[in-house]
Amino acid sequence: MPIATVNPANGETLRTYEAMGEEETERRLQLAEATFRTYRTTTVEERARLLHRAADLLDEDRRSIAEVMTTEMGKPVGQARAEAAKCAKAMRWYADHAADLLADEEPDPSDVKDSGASRVLVRYRPLGPVLAVMPWNFPLWQVVRFAAPALMAGNVGLLKHASNVPQTALYLEDLFHRAGFPEGCFQTLLIGSAAVDDILRDERVRAATLTGSEPAGRAVAATAGEMIKKTVLELGGSDPFVVMPSADLDRAAEVAVTARVQNTGQSCIAAKRFIVHTDVYDAFAERFTRGMRALTTGDPMDEDTDVGPLASEQGRKDLVELVDDAVRSGARVLCGGELPDGPGWYYPPTVLAGITRDMRVHREEAFGPVATLYRAADLDEAVLIANDSPFGLSSNVWTRDEAEVGRFVRDLEAGGVFVNGMTASHPALPFGGVKRSGYGRELSGHGIREFCNITTVWHGA
Repeated sequence: MPIATVNPANGETLRTYEAMGEEETERRLQLAEATFRTYRTTTVEERARLLHRAADLLDEDRRSIAEVMTTEMGKPVGQARAEAAKCAKAMRWYADHAADLLADEEPDPSDVKDSGASRVLVRYRPLGPVLAVMPWNFPLWQVVRFAAPALMAGNVGLLKHASNVPQTALYLEDLFHRAGFPEGCFQTLLIGSAAVDDILRDERVRAATLTGSEPAGRAVAATAGEMIKKTVLELGGSDPFVVMPSADLDRAAEVAVTARVQNTGQSCIAAKRFIVHTDVYDAFAERFTRGMRALTTGDPMDEDTDVGPLASEQGRKDLVELVDDAVRSGARVLCGGELPDGPGWYYPPTVLAGITRDMRVHREEAFGPVATLYRAADLDEAVLIANDSPFGLSSNVWTRDEAEVGRFVRDLEAGGVFVNGMTASHPALPFGGVKRSGYGRELSGHGIREFCNITTVWHGA
């Protein structure tokens, strides 16, 4: 895949980049290693000052970088500005909280009195250069939620971004440089996917984080396992959105539309499978379908656009195949489902009902504005359908019954359970999944400690 900016609204290639060769990649690896030796000794206060400066610069650049993101991957421009603002917020959160999150911990003396120590500390120390393999769908946020905690912990970052967002990738390196971070603290590697394996095998790279597809996750995990290197993986998701009879149906349907089509449906944590109790199924389906049908699909630079183009031609082909397979197997199309004429990689908001286990869309992630509706006879069946997925990233449940909430929290196989609201990531909350959605956690204190050497310091009597 070429490293290029291709506008998904019309398919026009706007800018192409040469991949970095071995010599330039080696120079950057050397620089990362050398920078880490000194950067690791800086104080948390100094790192926080630099990260606050990066947040201020990002706020100043919000409109211009939003247009770059929209041009490169088709995100509606209003959502792109919101993404930039969210990144600045996360930077400030880590700048303000890292000192407490990384503070030395001292166990209760009574708990370690038989260890022979006069004093014991647990200290969080940085690991070194961390390779980040990042996707195109949230081209700023996915990177910042790694970079902010990693830099605050004293690590340095090497970014291998998706090949269709090179301008955003280069902007991020420039942003941290302008903020005053030492040269080599955060570098963008304009390389193809085939080069990742060699870099991950390099002894100077101490760990890796990847957000992306299952195949990419398996490849990185396999190499990291062979090299015995720490990894965090955030992979696909097919999140359930469960609606029970006591739910506020109007509000649930309204939020369901947003939850399905945020970022044109190209989000791992977007709700994708809508599981509705039979007593309210028809009423919810009518409200939800009406809301999906009312969305405006069009130019992502238009402020009134709700749904833009998919990011790539191949992505649209994959989505069409899933829908066509479901229809051939008996699914009913309640709205959408037809490939539009004209330029660009657009696909209409689509609702499919009558989903069965033999349809591909039941097991595979629909990465676009396609929702699947399920009817559940009771709570037990709702849980069974929700867990009948290889993924386990997050989940949404709508009920006013506290006993039902307790069951869902206990039994849903997911990294998050959002009650009467849609899944969202926040810097203070741990984020990640189970099963084929990956392992490890980003954000919060859990995220900043993922790439730390958790060191026991034992003092003899």
